[in-house]
Amino acid sequence: MESLRQFPAVVLVGPRQVGKTTLAKTIATEFPRSLHLDLERPADLAKLADAELFLARLGDRLVVLDEVQRAPDVFAILRVLIDHDRHPGRFLLLGSASPALLRQASESLAGRVVFHELGPFDLAEIRPQGEDLACFWERGGYPLSWLAGSNADSFDWREAFIQTHLERDLPTFGIRVPGLQLRRFWQMLAHSHGQLWNASRLASSFGVSAPTMQHYLEILESTYMVRRLLPLTANLGKRLTKSPKVYIQDSGLLHCLLGIRSVDELYGHPVAGASWEGWIVEQLIRVLGPAWRLSFYRTAAGAEVDVVAERGRRRLAFEMKLSTAPAPTKGFWQALTDVKPEAAYVVAPVEMEYPLAETVQVIPPALMVERLLPLAG
Repeated sequence: MESLRQFPAVVLVGPRQVGKTTLAKTIATEFPRSLHLDLERPADLAKLADAELFLARLGDRLVVLDEVQRAPDVFAILRVLIDHDRHPGRFLLLGSASPALLRQASESLAGRVVFHELGPFDLAEIRPQGEDLACFWERGGYPLSWLAGSNADSFDWREAFIQTHLERDLPTFGIRVPGLQLRRFWQMLAHSHGQLWNASRLASSFGVSAPTMQHYLEILESTYMVRRLLPLTANLGKRLTKSPKVYIQDSGLLHCLLGIRSVDELYGHPVAGASWEGWIVEQLIRVLGPAWRLSFYRTAAGAEVDVVAERGRRRLAFEMKLSTAPAPTKGFWQALTDVKPEAAYVVAPVEMEYPLAETVQVIPPALMVERLLPLAG
């Protein structure tokens, strides 16, 4: 809302089914006579056949363009209209993370637009208590998955979401990769969730070239299905790992791809520890916001910490352990010596916080969020 009071155009991006349209309709109620066009509806898309003529007469109204990647040529027209009559709150653009959307909006609307990303629910929004915490981890943050009436309904929704993303969404972005091929790749990533990216090794098992593997990764990353966590690049006089780690962004989709249907199955699955790590990584990214830069630290000598969060001169470290009695390894303590964070947290499914060292705390996820919210930006 605040951005619309400052900028002529605001772009809200993120995967489908996270509530972008619902949020946009709520915002639009604050702007008299706003107009909402859903460009997946042929009738609404037809109104932009001559977009300049249609939109020019709406200069005094907020115009919401939903699924705007379906009309990529409109960005250049928006630039002309904004430059002709520049005032805040002219356009709210919604897109399901199309690579073309981000590129064209950045180029055509530079200096006239601000971007916001809307993702699935996070711990700061849900604040689950007791057993609901594990259920939230297992189901993930997509609203219809989390709010489903049963585990079976939640799993079925996620399975349908995956199929729709592969068979309908990606083709609308101009991506021409067979759905079955990309699903196999997605499942392969799920089995190596949280591991270092090695395109050549995956290409060998998949039977394609390393550049093809890289292309598949970029498709899923640009549509917010996969996240790359880059290694810390600070010059600490150490031989640092250079490959990124790769995570399935939503824990619920990860578990669906692996066929995990309940919390009990999750705790017994070999990927449980990596899943916990990736889930907490995603919570950290969501809660801390874009002002913080997150990376991981790993050296050839074995020093390692899961996340280093940096903002200016501030530096925090996070280690994820799926244990009620977490015992960090020697490599963790060496990493803290190398990185020198002001504070370090071991995030584990414990009931209450307790110290491991002067600046190192074992902390439950919900309390971690409470501790970090004042630092968000």
